[in-house]
Amino acid sequence: MKKKIFIVIGVILVSALAVRIGFLLKGPGAGQQRQRPAVAVETEDVRTGPISEVREFTGSIHPYYRYVVAPKVSGRVMRITKRIGDRVRSGELIAVIDDAEYQQAVYEAEANLRIAEASLAEAKSQFELAKQEKERAESLASKGIMTNAELESALTAFAAQQSRLALAGAQIEQRQASLKTAGIRLGYTRLVASAPGYIGERFIDEGTLLAQNSAVVSVIGIDSVIVRTTITERDYTYISRGQQAGVSVDAFPEKSFSGKVTRIAPMLQESSRVAQMEVEVLNESLLLKPGMFARVRVVTAEKDGATIVPTRAVVTMNGGTCLFVVSEDGTVAKRLVVRTGIVTPEFTEILSPPVEGRVVTLGQHLLDDGSPVITGRGGPGGGGK
Repeated sequence: MKKKIFIVIGVILVSALAVRIGFLLKGPGAGQQRQRPAVAVETEDVRTGPISEVREFTGSIHPYYRYVVAPKVSGRVMRITKRIGDRVRSGELIAVIDDAEYQQAVYEAEANLRIAEASLAEAKSQFELAKQEKERAESLASKGIMTNAELESALTAFAAQQSRLALAGAQIEQRQASLKTAGIRLGYTRLVASAPGYIGERFIDEGTLLAQNSAVVSVIGIDSVIVRTTITERDYTYISRGQQAGVSVDAFPEKSFSGKVTRIAPMLQESSRVAQMEVEVLNESLLLKPGMFARVRVVTAEKDGATIVPTRAVVTMNGGTCLFVVSEDGTVAKRLVVRTGIVTPEFTEILSPPVEGRVVTLGQHLLDDGSPVITGRGGPGGGGK
């Protein structure tokens, strides 16, 4: 009997303990789902303002033009008037080649011309005599005083002198041409600049024996320069001639130079899928030098009065582009699927739906739609509490 009583008491105690344990495990509000903890986030205001999309390319600076000064005749260089970095004007003397041989050629051509002129004068005199004899013979023959044979002889002599006069005239033209050629070759011994610029390279020194077309100096025009770069197939449709471009170089990291797109190749290279592009930059300060590495920024799209948010606020979830917009009281974040427009590293344009208030810029990966949040201090211009 006593044994049964102890068994009943033990069952009652175990049951009571089980009930107590269950109550403790469930706690107050049993049957209700636990509330999610609030997530600390940072926020910034949605803004309205201008935004622009900029594509950046890299390339090298080239002179607007470059040419090599070289002689058309051979000879020894007697004098060079310019050195590297010197400015030259159009038509300014750069080098002189020994011209003794070419001077002699001019003297010889002048002498030959004088001989030809003397021959022409003699031919004219003989022609006049033959003409007079022909006219006399024709007059006598008409009166029956001169035989036909004598008349034919006079006519033949006149024709011969006429031919000699024409030959003498042709020789004059030939000698004049020879003299002109000798003068041109003499002029080739003085090398001048065909366009203004600066001496970029000097290839020889005075005393060098040059062959035809041997380079003496190179002249570059850098009052304006050309930045040559390449654009990818993805960017090709966004770039067009006349677009404004900003250029920067490592030598002057805090300075920007203004230019414009002047040339775009009508084809892409099959091996690399890029096209050549040229940007012309006015270089009045002469700070930009050929060979410098350059960065080119071209504005491909811009808009005023756009709805913009920080780019770091935009996330991709479930294949869509989303924002987390904070409620007015700053306690709940609502996920909003958006359509974006212009995107830059700093800001993104929101095309739809309308967005206002504050958006989460840090902590989005911890949020779901309707998550409670604790707003921290926002970035520059942020509206966080």
